[in-house]
Amino acid sequence: MTNEEFKKLKADLWASADQLRANSGLKSTEYATPILGLIFLRFAESKYSQIETEINAEYNRLKGTRMEREIHEIAIEKCGFYLPDEAKYNYLLNLPESENLAQKVKDAMVAVEKFTSELENTLPKDEYYSVNGTEDKTVLKKLLKNFKDIPDDISIDVFGEIYEYFLGNFALAEGQGGGEFFTPSSVVRYMVEVLAPTEGKILDPACGSGGMFVQTAHYIKEHKHNGNDINLRAYGVEKTGATVKLAKMNLALNNIRGTITEANSYYVDPYDCVGAFDYVMANPPFNVDGVELDSVKNQPRFNTYGVPQNKTKKAKNDQSETVPNGNYLWINMFATALNEKGRAALVMANSASDAGHSEKDIRKKLIEEGLISQMLTMPKNMFSTVSLPATLWFFDRQKKNKDEILFIDARNVFTVIDRAHVKFSDEQIKNLGIISRLYEGKIEAFIDLIHEYKTNLENAETESDEKYWQSNVDWLTERFPEGKYCDVIGLCKVAKIDGEDGIAEQDYSLNPGRYVGVVIEEDGMTKEEFNAEMLRLNAELTVLNSTAQELERKITENLLSLVSE
Repeated sequence: MTNEEFKKLKADLWASADQLRANSGLKSTEYATPILGLIFLRFAESKYSQIETEINAEYNRLKGTRMEREIHEIAIEKCGFYLPDEAKYNYLLNLPESENLAQKVKDAMVAVEKFTSELENTLPKDEYYSVNGTEDKTVLKKLLKNFKDIPDDISIDVFGEIYEYFLGNFALAEGQGGGEFFTPSSVVRYMVEVLAPTEGKILDPACGSGGMFVQTAHYIKEHKHNGNDINLRAYGVEKTGATVKLAKMNLALNNIRGTITEANSYYVDPYDCVGAFDYVMANPPFNVDGVELDSVKNQPRFNTYGVPQNKTKKAKNDQSETVPNGNYLWINMFATALNEKGRAALVMANSASDAGHSEKDIRKKLIEEGLISQMLTMPKNMFSTVSLPATLWFFDRQKKNKDEILFIDARNVFTVIDRAHVKFSDEQIKNLGIISRLYEGKIEAFIDLIHEYKTNLENAETESDEKYWQSNVDWLTERFPEGKYCDVIGLCKVAKIDGEDGIAEQDYSLNPGRYVGVVIEEDGMTKEEFNAEMLRLNAELTVLNSTAQELERKITENLLSLVSE
């Protein structure tokens, strides 16, 4: 599915949702839930239909033998959930007008939960338009028809993306950044590309809709060659009840075994995390204040490296001292949750890379311990509802070269989605990921990727495709002409902790820009940087123009209102 097709799909879904708002009497904070329930059923049938023949064949093969099993047991093993006939999307869509459609949808949700314990009390059941009037049946029928248009062959975490889209449009963020609910799939895919997970226990203490788990499972499946089921167990924490339910749905749809707990990760440690996990991945909320110091300062997962402290002591009669900023609580949490082989990837505000005072002391300990393996600065506008610039942090307990860190500046590596959003393309994820592989000495990965691009180049059917694949070959070979890792000005740099221009000399900053440098040509920047900057500035200008027009419209409306009064 192309970007334009996906944008149209989301727009169509939003139009359907707006019909529900207009005709059902539900509040904006209520009608997202039933819509997501219908989308769940649509995705559930899409996935179940792909494996239903295999499920039925296994059931019939064992029927009448000593190994006979219930069909729902086989389905849950192979698919993650069982979808009885009365819960299938097409069954609901084709019900006659005389049926109580809202009740049938509710019955479908109950039927799915009955056979899949992980979904118990998760699917929306009582929200299905229990308002009087004939319009409700029409609206629900239209929603079912419109959601049927969601294609069967989507490979990305569309469930999470659609949820993120609804959160923004339904104003459900409640003052929190959208990144708390969903992280764009291209960001997560790069994080997974660097971690290169195989199997084990993975923690996300701010799991939102569960996208980190989904992309990790996809990566493991794609890179598993022995045909066995993946051995991955997901552990998530999310403080918003509605989002916990979404994460559980997402795990079920992707057949991921795991547990999602509703809790506040600052104060509750439901999995006894210290030293317990093979992988930790998260996009936690940035710059949170108001976390109670007394509730966190004695927890081993926070005080191992130190708890952030206020610069000045509060008055003795003040009983509500708080942590000045929550960023380093999260960083502490990720670091301490890793086992002796553990690796972590996290999204963090750029400001954390240079934070001073007690945060700097924590950062210094992490650096000198040799835990931080890589830092990558991302482009602006990667997130749909958060404009803060962000950096990716990577930890590795088995890191070989503990006296150095790989820094990558990817601010000029992006693909424009629309006037206000960018992403990493599939090839940009691979190109950036190969820097990590080369740094690790895995030259064969570089060779394989060049071969893949050249094969695509040879098979290109249009001049545009030829240019595209050639540009990717050039991007790699110009920067790494010998097929080995080397520092590239403006892109990547391996910096030592000690020595001239080392990390210690840079006041233990983890800002990649301090180390990578900038390419300077006669005109001040490379052609690539110039093009990237022009795209970025044009996107910003378009947004500003749009905002100005909206303000002008509101001012005009207000003036007319005053005059009419």
